[in-house]
Amino acid sequence: MEQMRMGGGEVGDPTPAAQVAELMKRAQNGFEIDEPVLARLRTALMHQTELRSYRQRNDCPRPLRCNTYRHIFLLADGSSLLLYELEHDTGPADHNYELYTDEDALDEAEQRVHQRIGGGIGPGSEDEELPAWLAEELLLAMGPTRPRREYVSEASPDHARRLLRRAENTDGPGEVIGEILSGALGHHIALITKPRRRGPGRDATWCRFYEHAFLLEGGGEVSLWELEHNMTADGRLVCEVYLDEAEAEVAADRHARALGVEL
Repeated sequence: MEQMRMGGGEVGDPTPAAQVAELMKRAQNGFEIDEPVLARLRTALMHQTELRSYRQRNDCPRPLRCNTYRHIFLLADGSSLLLYELEHDTGPADHNYELYTDEDALDEAEQRVHQRIGGGIGPGSEDEELPAWLAEELLLAMGPTRPRREYVSEASPDHARRLLRRAENTDGPGEVIGEILSGALGHHIALITKPRRRGPGRDATWCRFYEHAFLLEGGGEVSLWELEHNMTADGRLVCEVYLDEAEAEVAADRHARALGVEL
């Protein structure tokens, strides 16, 4: 079943730093994660956890499971870092956890666990109880969520400039919006629950939506909608920014149609 574990959005949720500490505490190979990477993760503004793959085999003396999660950490400069967590019960404990920052290393670890589980491997096999696409459909059926806004008052104009500078689309907010946001008093970043993904593993076509809300003098607000996706000819990660949420949705659908995929 798809699991969504958000941080920094609702009261009582673990902070990104607490999430990193929890991941490191239970990981059997936590010593392999470089300290500079951990230092950046601890300063993240928010995080989200997505199910990357799921497998369960029931025709054994006891059920054997292998889950892989993608932990996404949004940093203050607008970039993101990924941690991959492999959870399985083929080791010495009932629940074994491994962390990876490199997808190639994750692939090798998954193959090792799959060999221990045995039987068919991959989407569509008889031993895979819940296909990844079904987990995505269940999550989408939950509908979008809007975390409570908590404005950060530090360097909001700089955040707006960095966001607009990263945008690769030519139909985004114009110079007027940039000038308005140069006087922003605060900003809030929300990872909107609209995950779109098709296909297993690293070859998946996916996109994510962020709302960057800016607080203006006098109490007004302006939101910019960031579309982060890999729907390019070479699978390169790109960032696009729109003034309207619907425009970001339309752009995502347009990119998907150009690649001949369905989101």
